[in-house]
Amino acid sequence: MHGPLNFWRTAWRLLALCSLGVLAAACNNNPWPDDAAASNTLYSAVIESSPRHLDPTASYWSNDTPYTYQIYEPPYGYHYLKRPFQLVGKTASEVAKPRYIDKAGQPLPDDAPADRIAESIYDVPIKPGILYQPHPAFARDGQGRHLYHSDHAMKPGELGERRTPLDFEHQGTRELVAEDFVYALKRHATTRITAPIFSTFAEYVVGLKEYGELIKKEDARLRQGLDTASQDKPFLDFRQWPLAGASAPEKHLLRVRIKGKYPQWSYWMQMTFMAPVPWEADAFYAQPGMAERALTLDVWPVGTGPYMMVEFVKDRRHVMKRNPNYRGEPYPCEGMPGDKEAGLLADCGKTMPFIDTLVSTIERESVPKRGKFRQGFYDIEVFERTDTGMDYLVAMQDSEEVRAEYLEKGFRLNRGSDVNSYFIGFNMLDPVLGDGDAGVNSAEQRARNRKLRQAITIAIDWEEYSKIFPKKAGDIAMSPLPPGIFGSREGTPEGVNPVTHVWKDGKAQRRSIEEAKKLMVEAGYPGGRDAATGKPLVLNYDFYSAPSPENKPEIEWVVRQFAKVDIQLEVRATDNNQFQDKVRKGKYQVFWLGWLADYPDAENFMFLLYGPTGKTKHDGENTANYASPEYDRLFAQMKTLDDGPEKQKLIDEMVAIARVDAPWTMGFYPYSSAAVQRWVLNSNPAILIRDHGRYLRLDVPQRVAALKSWNDPVWWPMGLLGAVAVALAWVARRHLRRRERTNARGEVLA
Repeated sequence: MHGPLNFWRTAWRLLALCSLGVLAAACNNNPWPDDAAASNTLYSAVIESSPRHLDPTASYWSNDTPYTYQIYEPPYGYHYLKRPFQLVGKTASEVAKPRYIDKAGQPLPDDAPADRIAESIYDVPIKPGILYQPHPAFARDGQGRHLYHSDHAMKPGELGERRTPLDFEHQGTRELVAEDFVYALKRHATTRITAPIFSTFAEYVVGLKEYGELIKKEDARLRQGLDTASQDKPFLDFRQWPLAGASAPEKHLLRVRIKGKYPQWSYWMQMTFMAPVPWEADAFYAQPGMAERALTLDVWPVGTGPYMMVEFVKDRRHVMKRNPNYRGEPYPCEGMPGDKEAGLLADCGKTMPFIDTLVSTIERESVPKRGKFRQGFYDIEVFERTDTGMDYLVAMQDSEEVRAEYLEKGFRLNRGSDVNSYFIGFNMLDPVLGDGDAGVNSAEQRARNRKLRQAITIAIDWEEYSKIFPKKAGDIAMSPLPPGIFGSREGTPEGVNPVTHVWKDGKAQRRSIEEAKKLMVEAGYPGGRDAATGKPLVLNYDFYSAPSPENKPEIEWVVRQFAKVDIQLEVRATDNNQFQDKVRKGKYQVFWLGWLADYPDAENFMFLLYGPTGKTKHDGENTANYASPEYDRLFAQMKTLDDGPEKQKLIDEMVAIARVDAPWTMGFYPYSSAAVQRWVLNSNPAILIRDHGRYLRLDVPQRVAALKSWNDPVWWPMGLLGAVAVALAWVARRHLRRRERTNARGEVLA
C-alpha cells in the first residue's frame, strides 16, 4: 500500500507546485499599487544605497544629487537645453558679472591683468518672493515667536513620538533672503559635520580661512563641560560672527568677495554648496533628541526648490512631493538645433514642475532593476545616471529579438559623449613608479621611472577595452580634457598623444608593444626584471570595489595589459572606504579612477594634476600626487583666464607636460546614454544637469496603456490547471472505487 500512497502524495504535491507557478504567471507582479500607473508619479531606482548627506554643506556624492538638486536652489543653474552649458539665474535674477578692485580698493577695468586684481566682487541679485517649503522650523505663534526652537526651545523628551518634520502639528515658511546665502557660506567653516569643499572655498573667499579658525574656538567654548559622546550639541549660530567675504548689503542682494581673479567662481554658485540654508533649520535640528531620531538636514533638507522630502526609509525608498510653496518657473523656449523636432520645446513657457511625486527605490542588483524597467515599472531606470542605457544598446546589438522588443516598446536610449573620464593612474610618491617622496629618487631614477610609466600607457589598450566591454565603452582619451570643454583638442590631429599614438592614414593608431618593451629596457626592466637584481617587477593595483563576478573580467583585463610588458600585477580590490584610507596614507601604486565634471571649465579637469591638490599630502583630488613645478606655474596662470587664445596656449603646454610625465594612462571618455521610457517627456540627460526633475513630464495615459499591454496577465494556464485538477480527481475517484471492490472481495474470501 505504500507505493500507491506515495504516488498520490507526489501527484498532489506536483499539482500544488504547478498551481503556484500558474498563479504566478497569471498574477500582476507590479511592485507599485494598482493605481500607481494612473498617478502623476515618476518611479525610478537609485543604485546601491541611500544618500549619504542631504545637508548641502556636506553633500558631495552622486547618490545625494538626485535629491539635493530637486530640493535646494543655488543662485545659478544651467540652461536645460543649450550646449555648451550656459549659466542662468535660479534664485538669482541674473548671472552677476564680477567687478575688480586693486590693493588700494580702486576699481579696475574688465580687461585688467590678473596680477593687478586684488579682489573680484560679485553682487548677486536674489529674486524677491521666493518661499521655503513648509517646515516646523518656521512655525510661529500669534506673537511671532518660533514654536519649536529659540523662543520656545524644546526640552529633552518633548519630541514624543515624532520622527519626521511632517509629524509636527504646525508648519510654517518665510521668504528667502540674501542672508541665507551668507549663512550657508559661513557654514562651510563648521566643525560639526563633513565640509568637503571648505579648503577650496577658503582659498578664494576673503577671510574664510581665518573664519574657520574662529569657529573652531567658538565651538570648543560652546561645548566646554558637555558630554562629548552625546549626539546633542548646542546650536552653533553663524549669524553671531561676520565673514568679510560674504555679506548682504540689501535684503535681496548677496555680495561675495573673491581673492584675485577666479572666473570659475560663477560655476561654484550653481552647485548645492552655495544653496541657501536658513538659520532656523540649524537651530531646530540642534535641539535635544533630534540627532538620535535622524532629524537632521542630512535626512530632512529644507529648501526652496520644486520638491520636498516626505518619506525617507534608509536603503529602501525615498519619496519627494511637489513643494506647495514653490513659485513655479517657465519651461525654456530655446534650445539646440533639432530640439524642436525632438519635442523638447513643446512645453515652452508652461509652468514647472509638471510631476507631482518622485519615488526612488534602492536597487542593489542590476538584473531586477533592468527587469522592472523592461516591464515599464520604472519610468527612468536610475534617476540622473547617464550610463544605464548602454546595457540596452549592447543587448540590441547582440540579439535581433531583443532589438525588436526594445524598438517596439520605444525605449529612449540616445547615446552621446559627456564631460567625464576614466583612467588608470600611478602614485607619484611611490619610489618604484614615481618620483618618490621628498626627493628620494635621483634625477636619473625619475627619468627611468618616467619611461616605465610611458611603457605602461602604451601597453594599456583602451581601444580593446571598449570592444571587450561595450557596455562601458567610450572615446579614447589623449589628454585629461574631454570634448565639449574649452581647450580640448580631442578628435583632431593636434590632439593626439605622441607618447601613446601616431597619426596615420587619417586616424590615431596606438604604438606597438615592441616600442613599449624598448622603453622597459631603458627604464631598467628588460623582460620585466630589474636589471640590477634580476627580480621580477611586481606592482600593486588598487581597485576601489570589492571583487565580484561583474568586475572580475575587467580586473583580469587590466592584469593582462601589464603582462604585455612582463609586469606582474597584484590586485588589491577593496571597498571605497578602504581605498580612500589607502590613498590618504599613500600606501598604493596603481589605481583606477573616474571623474565627473563639477563644472564645464578646463580648470576642473586640469586641477586633478595640480601639485597643491595632492591627495596624500593635502587631501585634495590629485590622487596621482603628481607635482610638476612647470605644470603648477602654468595652471596658476590658466585658471585666472577667460576662454580665449591665451588660455588655449597654456592648456596645450600643460597637456604636453602631462603626456610626457604620464602620471595617468589617460584612459577614455565613456559614452553617455540614459534608459528612459517613451512616456517620459522632455528628457535631455547630461551629467551637469542635476535638477532635471522640474523639467520632466509624464504622458500618464500612454504609460497606463503600455503597462497593461506589456504585463497583461495570461489566463490560459488557469484553464489548463483546472483540466489537470479534474483529470486527477477522476483518476483518484476511479482508484478509490477499485480499492473498495478489492477490499470487499478480500473480506468475503476471509
